[in-house]
Amino acid sequence: MGKKKAEDFDPQKLTPQEKLKLEIAQELGLDSKVMESGWRSLTAKESGRIGGLMTKRKREIKSQALREE
Repeated sequence: MGKKKAEDFDPQKLTPQEKLKLEIAQELGLDSKVMESGWRSLTAKESGRIGGLMTKRKREIKSQALREE
């Protein structure tokens, strides 16, 4: 999400990648931590988990799109 502060957070102006990132954070129960303190407040383990799940989800979306063609 870049260097945005938590108070600059606007859910209406998120890119698709940022929406996916936030969705995964919500699934992991980290959304309140992100909203209060920003993405930088996450530990390396938490960030890595989000990144890994984002990659997995992107692969699934791409795979589904290829199967539909």
